[in-house]
Amino acid sequence: MFEHRLTHARTALRAALGAAVAAGAIAGGVAAGGTAAHADTDVRPPARAAQHTQAVQVTAEQVLATARAQIGTTENADGGGTKFQQWYTTSQRALETAARDGGSTTSYKNAPWCSMFVSWVGEHTGARSQIGWDAYAVTHAKWFEANQRFGTAPKPGAVVFFSWSGSKDLDAIDHVGFVVKDNGDGSLTTIEGNTGNGKVEQRTRPTSQVVGYGYPVYAS
Repeated sequence: MFEHRLTHARTALRAALGAAVAAGAIAGGVAAGGTAAHADTDVRPPARAAQHTQAVQVTAEQVLATARAQIGTTENADGGGTKFQQWYTTSQRALETAARDGGSTTSYKNAPWCSMFVSWVGEHTGARSQIGWDAYAVTHAKWFEANQRFGTAPKPGAVVFFSWSGSKDLDAIDHVGFVVKDNGDGSLTTIEGNTGNGKVEQRTRPTSQVVGYGYPVYAS
């Protein structure tokens, strides 16, 4: 069912982008509703160079409000059709990442989209220079690392990167979303795209699955 659709979409993306090896199985990560996590991975080598970031007049609360307003958005039976994928496909960044990874920008239309969701929120709140934009969660995390804004403390509005295996290796990242709050009991409340049954949802995640956090510099 859903996992089969995901496998099909990821296989098609790998073929379109010229990837050679499939990455990891989907596992772990249970929401309040008990549905399985939806991974957003690729196998292309990430770019390491830092990108220039500019200060923004956007607060963490504004970013989370925009993310929260997308809850319930659902992909179609092919794993695509969301406004996040549609936007990314036509963005300048899609041209850059397709040139980096190989393939065509149209490959993103049905690709796993959790990093595209985070990128879309950054674009539509005016915080893109702080949140970054990419279709590949590993590269997205390494962009924060290259800009010396990656760490291990959860903060509201931070971009949180997960590995279902519990690995702390950035190359093992499976998924990405936004931190809403640290629940203080070994779990986080998050908002994520491409999760559950291919939706934007608010989730509860164990901190044991967190690889780390990217820190946008928001307005106070």
